[in-house]
Amino acid sequence: MIVFDLTCDGGHRFEGWFGSSEDFSGQMARGLVTCPQCGSDAVEKAPMAPAVSKKGNQRSPDQGDAKKVLTHGPLPVEVTEALGKLAEAQAQALASSRWVGDGFAEHSRAMHYGERDAEAIHGRASAEEARALIDEGIPVAPLPFPVAPPEELN
Repeated sequence: MIVFDLTCDGGHRFEGWFGSSEDFSGQMARGLVTCPQCGSDAVEKAPMAPAVSKKGNQRSPDQGDAKKVLTHGPLPVEVTEALGKLAEAQAQALASSRWVGDGFAEHSRAMHYGERDAEAIHGRASAEEARALIDEGIPVAPLPFPVAPPEELN
């Protein structure tokens, strides 16, 4: 796992966890990295200060050990279990949902205004499209985990 400090064009700073630098680049290219506060997809890596530790004789053992666990250790079991359950719930929801790709906003509007039968759908929408849907009173929500389009799964 690699953790990047990220910022959006709205000035929000947040962390992103990725399997590798290539994973980050791929998700960015597919528009899957968005700000958790405002939904903006105009995201870039934030400057990161290097971790410079004090000399071994100038810090308490507790401070160094805690920092090492937080930055280099595995996730706590409870967090891992919660993420697993959340991923499982998303997979179950998507199993009964139809992928509509980049037409997500259009399909959502058509269902909301009664032009199309209601059904569970998922797809891609820009931050601006998602904001516009919410402003119109159309209920939408981002998925907790990125989803590869069906054509990319093979």
